[in-house]
Amino acid sequence: MSQANFLNRQALYLRPDPTRVVVRPFKPTTEPKDLKPSEKTRANHIVDRVLALDEETVTRQLADVLENFEGRHRNLLRTFELRAAEMEAALFDHPSFTKAQSQLAGAYFLNEYSFEASALFNPSIVPHPDQGLAPPGGLRFILSLRAVGEGHVSSLTFRAGTITEDGSVSIDPTARLAATSKLPKDFDPAIDQPVEVSFDTGDISERVLFPVTAAQSNGIEDARFVLFEDGDRSTYYATYTAYSSAGIRSELIETKDFLSFRMTPLKGSAAVNKGMALFPRKIDGRYAMIGRQDNENLYLIYSDDLITWNGGKPILKPLWPWEFVQIGNCGSPIELKEGWLLFTHGVGPVRRYSIGAALLDKHDPGKVLARSREPLVHPDVSQREGYVPNVVYTCGAIRHGSRIILPYAVSDTYSNFATIKIRSLLEAMEPVA
Repeated sequence: MSQANFLNRQALYLRPDPTRVVVRPFKPTTEPKDLKPSEKTRANHIVDRVLALDEETVTRQLADVLENFEGRHRNLLRTFELRAAEMEAALFDHPSFTKAQSQLAGAYFLNEYSFEASALFNPSIVPHPDQGLAPPGGLRFILSLRAVGEGHVSSLTFRAGTITEDGSVSIDPTARLAATSKLPKDFDPAIDQPVEVSFDTGDISERVLFPVTAAQSNGIEDARFVLFEDGDRSTYYATYTAYSSAGIRSELIETKDFLSFRMTPLKGSAAVNKGMALFPRKIDGRYAMIGRQDNENLYLIYSDDLITWNGGKPILKPLWPWEFVQIGNCGSPIELKEGWLLFTHGVGPVRRYSIGAALLDKHDPGKVLARSREPLVHPDVSQREGYVPNVVYTCGAIRHGSRIILPYAVSDTYSNFATIKIRSLLEAMEPVA
């Protein structure tokens, strides 16, 4: 099976980089089995050992820590102090720290995490909120990517880039440093409610949205970003899968500037599944999603409030051999004058994932007008090896002029780009009776 002749792969690859690290809270979790409530924890013992050091030793040890780590993170001493303050509530007593003691003690309760050591994949793409640097006839964009590190924990990271008038894609240089978001002072990860996080200004590739709530504890997976237009208001939304030991569910990110993000759990019977994709505008006054509810077919779902999603109508079922196991969406539908272009993925023999497409009616997206008989992208011999072999996948594409720019992941390991001529794609699709 060959690739579609109207698809052009670009020699642009985004690969995981284990040198990109953030600092994460660390706390000893294993305590002696016979520990009594009146006895000190391991964290207490660590702090006691720091407090027992003389001033000269504290200064020397802190200098050694800085020599090893200061060039890898911003505002490291301040981060140490904040972590020491966070730990005070967990201690048996409340120590009186000098500034240097606080900084050294805080360092013992942090660890570096290489957030994209294993994989950088499942991209989605949206127009950049600032088009000031776009070339003539070109477009600036923001790319979101799922990053996987130690313990298979997924986080969300970003890149910025440019599409030229002829469809060539380039990615801005990646920042050397990275940082996780700031949380509200009264944040409690156990409370199941919306949470707002923020970042300092800086390059967008520095920002890492790491799991912060109990429902996200095992990862934030497969964000599908879309620029949503509602009258004269524009907002970026992304559905994603929150993963924890309790299971999975769909949640929603909202942002206008990619500096502040609001993360909200979705409600309703449809929200207990993964892989939901929001239409870029309302349909007949209601929000609309494409999602899979039965592990096999794609449904059209409506909501009056963006948060609660119930019911749904099945609109796409496995039809061709390359999708006999199941189908799913590959990001938000793209509006064309001919209808809604929906990229899909299909699972075939030997759990082989391929990317296809469907065309939905513009006024009634529950009506399917056409489908691709053959996959547009499939894991051929050059792109089948990786962390999860035989998989190509995307969380969203973007239209630029007469082309679709399709970022996609290869075998759950790295990301690549392709361009598709819209007219050729539509002509190759098979009408649905």
